[in-house]
Amino acid sequence: MFSFNKSESGSINCADSKDFRKLYDSAMELLFKVSFKIVEDEEAAEDLVHDSFIKANEKAMVFPSINDAVFWLIRVVKNASLNYAKRKVREANAYHKALYEGRQQMESGETELLKKEAKKIALEALNKLPDNLKEVLILKEYADMNYKEIGRQLGITEGNVKVRVFRAKAQLLKLIGEEDVYLS
Repeated sequence: MFSFNKSESGSINCADSKDFRKLYDSAMELLFKVSFKIVEDEEAAEDLVHDSFIKANEKAMVFPSINDAVFWLIRVVKNASLNYAKRKVREANAYHKALYEGRQQMESGETELLKKEAKKIALEALNKLPDNLKEVLILKEYADMNYKEIGRQLGITEGNVKVRVFRAKAQLLKLIGEEDVYLS
């Protein structure tokens, strides 16, 4: 950390080169540690600390003591570092979103063709099923109905619906299983 002579009560004028050098020499290491702890990047931490010193110099800040100047700089460096870290997270999120989300939604022509073929094969296989099996499978998979609702709709027991769904899926697997079908 830093240590200052507590009896040192002279004011610090950041526009004065001797006072500024004194402040810089005594606080630079501490301010760097504060910033680095937040941003976890040496170059960025150094830049943020230097920017804070420049701000104090340009504003010709005058402090009652060196301790007051250091504490002001700590607050400035901490806030600048937190803002930098937040901005980096936002930038990373925006970059990730722009880079990856667009690609996930785009499909190649080959993928679209495979999906069309798979749909065609699945519909042909579904049409080859007996009506009683096709009916329960359509209600289960496409109408998103549960077994009880299907049973009420068709006037059969819930257990019978389960058996028919099982048999329909087994027959579809036999019909489609031979084919090289793209399913995703």
